Amino acid sequence: MAKAIEIENLTKIFGEKLIAVNNVSFSVEKGAVFGFLGPNGAGKTTTIRLLLGLIRPTAGEVRVFGEQMTPNSSSLRKRIGYLPTNPRFPPRMTPIRYLDFVGRLFNVGREERANRLSNLLRSVGLLGDASREISGFSTGMTTRLGLAAALMNDPEMLILDEPTSGLDPAGRRSTLELIAELGKEKTILVSSHILSDIDRICSDVGVISDGKSIFSGSMKEMKKSTRSHVIRLELEGDLGGFCAALKTAGWATGFETRGDYGVDITFAPDISMSDAVREATELVSRHGLDLISVTSSTSSIEDAFMALLREDQSHGFLRAA
Repeated sequence: MAKAIEIENLTKIFGEKLIAVNNVSFSVEKGAVFGFLGPNGAGKTTTIRLLLGLIRPTAGEVRVFGEQMTPNSSSLRKRIGYLPTNPRFPPRMTPIRYLDFVGRLFNVGREERANRLSNLLRSVGLLGDASREISGFSTGMTTRLGLAAALMNDPEMLILDEPTSGLDPAGRRSTLELIAELGKEKTILVSSHILSDIDRICSDVGVISDGKSIFSGSMKEMKKSTRSHVIRLELEGDLGGFCAALKTAGWATGFETRGDYGVDITFAPDISMSDAVREATELVSRHGLDLISVTSSTSSIEDAFMALLREDQSHGFLRAA
């Protein structure tokens, strides 16, 4: 499949002292919703600025739609919509005036500008506030206006840097739903440190830590690669007999209780997850317990992400040693 973004051995050093991005490589396929994940300060925003050609790399290369991106690549940037973290707009302007201004910057005709800004304000839920001054907008409203502005030139690709930063739960939900809907038509790169947001809308993910790329692949591959052969049970009833049976169960290599109702069971590496779940639920039934829930303790992106960070930190220690 064709690539929308190709980043190879990208490095950025500021002032010959700070290595903000260190030999990062990943690619994004056309039509994908790609999550760019990492802790605060990991180098995500610097990578995005390099991706947009706003700064020059110290080493490495960025290609967008098959062409090298540089500070002079204005024709490429016209094909991209960009939402920065916590966007700011002229406070005395209204959404209508601002979007009209953005449209004129992209040489969009008057009639087309009017149609686009009307449709965009409706799609981001700001049609009723279209004539209000931006100075009175909440963080969520400002973010939604930023999304509308990023879409004003009808770009082929969207780059969204922390689009849910500072939003309340309702604002986060509506923003993620809008991104998911846009992902049906456009290539989208979403940078975030909020793991659940990435898990909800992205099929592929790249993880960066301390400026280094430590994973790139599908969400499924990320979770699978960090699986630790543990299942987590929530039970109701007396756990004494159940735990005693686990000590002699050949398929279980260990267990740990959590409070009065939880048990984490580690199973042998040569046993599949489905077989371990079957063995555990049969044991639960034999001891007359009620099964409230059963999950893999590493089924979430949070566990996978933390496992990747721990692995990278251990490698960093060995390199230093």
